[in-house]
Amino acid sequence: MADAEARADAGPVLAADGTPLKRSLSRALRMQKMRALMLIAPLLIFVLVTFIAPIADMLFRSVENQIVSETLPETVMALEDWDEHDAEIPGPDTFTALYIDLYLASERKLHTRLGTRLNYEQTGISSLFRKTGRRVKRFATDDYTKQFVALDPEWENPAVWVAMFEQDDLRKALPLTARTWDRWSDFLIEEEGDDPAKEKPEDILFTALYHDLTTGDQSAFTEGRLARADAAVEAFERVDLKAEFLDADKDWASLPVWQTLKIYSPEYTDGYFLNAVDMQKGLDGPEMRPESQQIYFTLLKRTLFMSLMITGSCILLGYPVAWLLANLPARTANLLMILVLLPFWTSLLVRTSAWKVMLQQQGVINDVLVWLGVVDNADRLIMINNQFGTIVAMTHILLPFMILPLYSVMQTIPPTYLRAAKSLGATNWTAFWRVYFPQSVPGIGAGSILVFILAIGYYITPEIVGGTTGTFISNRIAYHISSSLNWGLAAALGSILLAAVLLLYWAYDRIVGIDNVKLGG
Repeated sequence: MADAEARADAGPVLAADGTPLKRSLSRALRMQKMRALMLIAPLLIFVLVTFIAPIADMLFRSVENQIVSETLPETVMALEDWDEHDAEIPGPDTFTALYIDLYLASERKLHTRLGTRLNYEQTGISSLFRKTGRRVKRFATDDYTKQFVALDPEWENPAVWVAMFEQDDLRKALPLTARTWDRWSDFLIEEEGDDPAKEKPEDILFTALYHDLTTGDQSAFTEGRLARADAAVEAFERVDLKAEFLDADKDWASLPVWQTLKIYSPEYTDGYFLNAVDMQKGLDGPEMRPESQQIYFTLLKRTLFMSLMITGSCILLGYPVAWLLANLPARTANLLMILVLLPFWTSLLVRTSAWKVMLQQQGVINDVLVWLGVVDNADRLIMINNQFGTIVAMTHILLPFMILPLYSVMQTIPPTYLRAAKSLGATNWTAFWRVYFPQSVPGIGAGSILVFILAIGYYITPEIVGGTTGTFISNRIAYHISSSLNWGLAAALGSILLAAVLLLYWAYDRIVGIDNVKLGG
């Protein structure tokens, strides 16, 4: 007791450098963790850049819809007060907003991208935006410009506009004009490299000014240029922008066009995921697409079914080969292993094209069957451009990925187990089924997961030999990425495919146990 009190009075235990031992140990442990982190940092960065970041980007693209709100901000704002269930298209204020947005979008060459995005949801919108984008600068809105300049020639002076929107009270009194000026100025500075104070004001600025002066409360303008304009603007000749749009393309009178704009105006949407499961966003929420357009759910079922078939065929063909390799003398097994690995040294396209030659109706296999008299020359088998051709070609391609895990596990099974079972009276089949096979199950699990995950994402082989009934959902993803450029739908399909793989992986772990999967040892 006295010794303990003496140690307590002596203070904390010190290290060799005089610092408290506890602090010294904490610092040493922290330095050790930092060194370990530095060792794994390159691998961690590689995984983040090549694996985590692409998946995160895919998930973001599957819900991102900012192009509508960024390209047509005034139109989106105007549509908030319009009920998409109405039988009438929006009013003049919305057409004014659309004119300003489309004018600036055509300057930035964004109207075609926006049309392409909305065309995924409503056929014909792409050509609508392209055609109107070419015409929007020739609208009769220059009448507003002429009338303002006739009232006061100083309206053509860009310095007047710069000075006007440096005042907060004027920005509040002329909100649409202020926002239009900001967007136009940003365009001049960022993309044209020009000074707004030296560029002639565009027609959209006068159109916005006319709108603000005729719709807002301008009682604050008691004198000056704005006061004179406010007093005279009611007598101006009005430009019918709705008629201008309808003259550019009569589809602007189509209610579904405006409903599509309203439905897809939010910055984020579940529309891509709905499309990926053969649904669509309707006026009253999600709804099924017409039966003639329902393809993705069928493709997903086909992909899962064929991937399971390919995995099963790889097990049936790969298990005997792996057993043979594991039980042959090392020299012979190594020679045969070279034959197993040989496909890896051959181009995937060459192997797939070879199957296309062999399986076609005038191919090698049909010729042999006709020569043997198994089939009639007029009734040659159709083994290509269908599911059978895809399963055969992909089984051949993925077979090594099943054999290698099986072989590595079977090599670790002592042959004395079988001899011991037989010495106790077991038949060859009983010894294999009760003793050998259970020990090879981890190899089957590892090979099955490897083959199934590779199969579910394949698209080159199904594209070449699958035809219309043997393609996978990955072929549709590739189409949307490279041809239709509907990256949002491709990302949604990829996310669903990823979720399906993770779900099956979880189910496998619950049923079999992922800890039982081995690649050897």
